[in-house]
Parts: sequence; C-alpha cells; structure tokens
Amino acid sequence: MQEEERKIRISLPSKGRLGEKSKELLANVGFRIYSPNPRQYKATIPRFPEMEVIFQRPSDIVHSVRDGSVDFGITGRDIFLEKKGANGEILELHQRLGFGKCSLNMIVPGEWEDVNLLEDLSIMESSLNRGLKIASKFPNLTNEFLKQNSGITFTIIPAEGALEISPTVGYADLIMDIVSTGTTLRDNYLKVLRDGEILKSQACLIANKARLREDETTRAIAVQLLEVLSAFLRAEEKLAIFANIRGDSPEDIAEKLFVEKVTGGLQGPTISQVITRDREDWYAVHLIVEKSELHEAVREIRSIGGSGVVVSEVNYIFEEEPEELSAMLKALD
Repeated sequence: MQEEERKIRISLPSKGRLGEKSKELLANVGFRIYSPNPRQYKATIPRFPEMEVIFQRPSDIVHSVRDGSVDFGITGRDIFLEKKGANGEILELHQRLGFGKCSLNMIVPGEWEDVNLLEDLSIMESSLNRGLKIASKFPNLTNEFLKQNSGITFTIIPAEGALEISPTVGYADLIMDIVSTGTTLRDNYLKVLRDGEILKSQACLIANKARLREDETTRAIAVQLLEVLSAFLRAEEKLAIFANIRGDSPEDIAEKLFVEKVTGGLQGPTISQVITRDREDWYAVHLIVEKSELHEAVREIRSIGGSGVVVSEVNYIFEEEPEELSAMLKALD
C-alpha cells in the first residue's frame, strides 16, 4: 500500500508570547490557524487544507526544519543562528517579523567595576590567573564572537535555565545571554559590556531548502507567504494621508511637496484635480508616510496651503517583487 503524502507543515512556538504573536501575524496575512483544543500539538489552516500546523519548542523548530520533517518554521533568529548547522539545509526566508525582539550580550558581575568593555576582560583573566568561564545557552555564537572580538582565553559552559545566578555560585565567571528589558540583570547585580552585543534578534521565518527545491506546492506556499508577509510588515509602520491643496498644477504642488522633508511619498505623491463649485484650482493629494513622522507631515502639508487632512491605516504595500522573495528564488536557482 502506497504511503499517503504528508501535508505541508509549518511549526510554531508552542507557548508564550512568541507563539501567540506568530499565530496573530499569520492570521493578519490570511493564514488563520484553527486550533479548537489548546492542549493539542497540531492544528489546521482552513484556507489552506494542504497545510498543517505543528507546535514545538523554539529550538526544536530549527531541528525539525533542518531534518525536513517540517517545511516552514517561525522561531527566534538567535535560536536559528545557533542551531542551524553548517550544511545549509535551512533557508532563512524572512529575518524580521517584528516581534520577539531582544539582544544577545556579554554580561559580567556588577562588582567588576573596571570591566566595561571586551578588552577589559583581560583584567579579570590576569586577576584569576586562568581562562574565564562563560555560561551560555548559545555556545556556537559565543565562541565565534569571542574568537573574533577578544584576545582572552575562555571556556564555554553550555547551560539551560536561568543563567543570572551562575557568577554568584561560581558556576561561571560571566554569562552570554538574552537581554530584553534589563530588569533581571539589575536585580541580580549584573551589567552588560558596552561592546559585548553579539546580535539583535527577533522572530524569523525559516524553511527546509530541499523541500522548496523539490516540491512545487511547498514552493508556491512560500511565494504566497513571502508576498503577503512582506507587504503587511512594510505597511505596519506606514500611514496614508489624503489632503486638499490649492495650486496652479499637479507639478506645482509636487515641487512644493518634494522640497519638504517627509511628504515625498513612496515614489512620489499621487495628485488629482478636485472639481469645485467656484472653479478654484484645488488638488487632492494622496501620499504614504512613516507613522513616526505623522505630525511633521501634517505640518508640512499645512505649510504649503493644505487642508482637510485625512489619515488612515495602511494594511499592505506590495512591491514589484519583495526582496525576501527575490532572495529565496536566487538561493534556489
């Protein structure tokens, strides 16, 4: 009897904020997950019956994608870079999904008053008369970073759980760990070295490279997923502005907008004539701005005679082809 071909699988974090935000993001781009029983480790995507969802620990997601038992996964980029292996089985489809943000840093006891930079670690190496012991959940990234950026002798102690206690009990001299808010470090009298950041991390989308190459349906899902993800994420920090501006011509208004700092739009503003009762020369202007620049954009529009400013959210901004999709197709070529 011929074995039934399995569904296309996407693996998501099973718990915590990373898991919830992953499901929320997929729902926002049309991949809503149906999971009636929160205790089950499988779910479906009704719009895509050829797909199924698997819930795993973030580190297990990387292993599953690497060995091909799962086609796609969302996990922390720090975990992906640590666990991906050296043989290129995994393709990183999108590096910045916009949540799960943190940084991986070198952390030392607060009582090391003279140690604030990587180069200062040699002070403690000399004081202890031996190489430094470093506890980390990321031994590969830690080893690579220290070999490139420090001249100290060190031993990495792979560890799990809370690392903050390690220097206190003597398990390690210092730690390399994730920092989000810094509150836990301060509570445990620890400090971050000013130049000891390995990387800034957030959630990323990964896929099994062989499956993308060999299976047309898997590749088609990847293309659609990257199209809508890139368009949605690009639009998240943008706003659409509509305003009426008096002027001699569309070109005249465009020149005034181009002189300003933030009202140039993506390629430029869209300008059309407003048909008024009194035959005055009014034009409707439509442009896209960063959310953080909204107040400045309204000020600029007013400064050139604009009025009736309307602002709305932007859901998607589709490019000719998103850079993430171009990169995937090039990697598979």
